[in-house]
Amino acid sequence: MTYAVPKRLNFEEFIAEYGENTRYELIDGELRDMDPTGLHEAVAGSIAGRIFVEIFRTQLNWLVPKNCLIKLLHADATALRPDVVVLDKAELNQEPLWQKEPVICNGSTIKLVAEVVSSNWQDDYARKVEEYAFLNIPEYWIVDFRGLGGLQFIGNPKKPTFTVCQLVNGMHQQQQYRLGDRISSHLFPNLQLQLDEIMPA
Repeated sequence: MTYAVPKRLNFEEFIAEYGENTRYELIDGELRDMDPTGLHEAVAGSIAGRIFVEIFRTQLNWLVPKNCLIKLLHADATALRPDVVVLDKAELNQEPLWQKEPVICNGSTIKLVAEVVSSNWQDDYARKVEEYAFLNIPEYWIVDFRGLGGLQFIGNPKKPTFTVCQLVNGMHQQQQYRLGDRISSHLFPNLQLQLDEIMPA
């Protein structure tokens, strides 16, 4: 029996074929289906909304785009599509692709990334922790509302978990929160947020 080897894509091919399809991202040349269920999108939307309100309230010069890709400069065949991303407006004029495509290349433009965990949880807990730290992104939130992550990441028994990764000396230090916990964010110190509040109905 023979198996078809999936076609590997570079960044330009991915943009041409899948750039506007928010279902996919590219990791090491492999097309990844982000499996965006309705519940997944509801949680991501709730997070984006709460962040937007806090940005507006504190009058920060940041924005939360509806759709955005992150191109890793050291990897020609990777394009990450976070569920929520916060960008520094002042840095956008340094972005080489932003005027033509919703693509960010410079880690200095990104203030925060949030990923809502789905079936491909390994990427969120392992690969992206490293990639976002390499880009010097100050905060990375992993929102595992279904408790899908591996035992080494969220413990046993598995429970809904909200992980805040804060960049310290080039590495993300992780703090986990469960239902009922008030989530603490260095970027948004006055943000009132609990995992319970963003859980889907």
